[in-house]
Amino acid sequence: MHKSISSQFQSIADETAASHADWVDRGNWPLATMQAIQEAGLAGLLVPEHFGGLGQGAEALLRATEILGKRCSSTGLCFGMHSVGTAVIAANPSDEQANTYLRAIAAGQHITTLALSEPGTGSHFYLPECQAREEEDSILLNGNKAFVTNGSHADSYVISVMADTEQQDLSCLIVPNDQEGMHWQGQWEGLGMRGNSSIGLQLENVRVPKANLLGNEGDQIWYVFNVVAPYFLLAMTGVYLGIANAALEETEQHLNQRKHSTTDNTLSQNSVLQFQYAELWAKVERTRCLAHAAAQAFDSGDPNAITSVMTAKAEVADMVTNVVNDCMSLCGGIAYREGSKLHKLLRDARAAHVMSPTTNLLRIWVGRSLLGQPLLAD
Repeated sequence: MHKSISSQFQSIADETAASHADWVDRGNWPLATMQAIQEAGLAGLLVPEHFGGLGQGAEALLRATEILGKRCSSTGLCFGMHSVGTAVIAANPSDEQANTYLRAIAAGQHITTLALSEPGTGSHFYLPECQAREEEDSILLNGNKAFVTNGSHADSYVISVMADTEQQDLSCLIVPNDQEGMHWQGQWEGLGMRGNSSIGLQLENVRVPKANLLGNEGDQIWYVFNVVAPYFLLAMTGVYLGIANAALEETEQHLNQRKHSTTDNTLSQNSVLQFQYAELWAKVERTRCLAHAAAQAFDSGDPNAITSVMTAKAEVADMVTNVVNDCMSLCGGIAYREGSKLHKLLRDARAAHVMSPTTNLLRIWVGRSLLGQPLLAD
């Protein structure tokens, strides 16, 4: 990522995301920060330059979500999912799709997101049960989506469907918000990541133009593993790196400020705590280096990069939950209180393992890839 872009994200994270983090954690979608990102011209981070965007790649997305996630993890997730949706649209757009969606995203006038997960398929997000039936120049959609981040707040949704044909082709298409037959279900009430509005969506005879189909019918598997998976995994990895860095920062402040009344020494002068903090820092740094190397490999077109990308998300999930938990132990009872910064970070970090693709599924996929076995063997 260009330094000027990085510094813009840093300013927005420090000035807007941080000041609204508590409000977002109470279950509010991060409107102010998303608007600040749009006004700064950063919403088109992954939109190609010839469509008015910044033309950045996966490593830039990783860095952006890391910066935002350190100040507000829900905000990092919301921007990340917007960017992944953008990447899917930008992968092979028609002229109409580019002019209608990509240019609007680049201009800061449009937020998009993904709607892939479904209640019945769990972590197998690449096996949609939503049905798409052609009717003249339209496609009729029926089914249910789950955990739609930015749900009801985005201007469009990149949705995966199963075509109602003998071939049962998988496809991705763009569904504008507020179409007749779109019904949002409930409010997001998670243990953590409380502001991301990951709610359910019922599609009841939702009609969209055939022109909204991305690529050709049956292209969804290509989109899933060549676009959705790498960008999604790296966006999430960035958010959890941000959470881990926030935990280190909070712990550093505590160790430097907390004193023993009997010696007047700070905790940071204790050699045991120095050793423990150094170990935590090393865990974060190792994972960060792996993630950025994976992103660079993907951006350079390395055909084997996806294995490293999948590993990065699995590793960050293990790392962030362990690091935040250990930081809470280092900070003691103060950190354990309701409403402490580490209390919030621990809640947010726990989502890393359950967010699809889950850590277990990623480990299986990596093992299959390394052993030359089919990725989707079951």
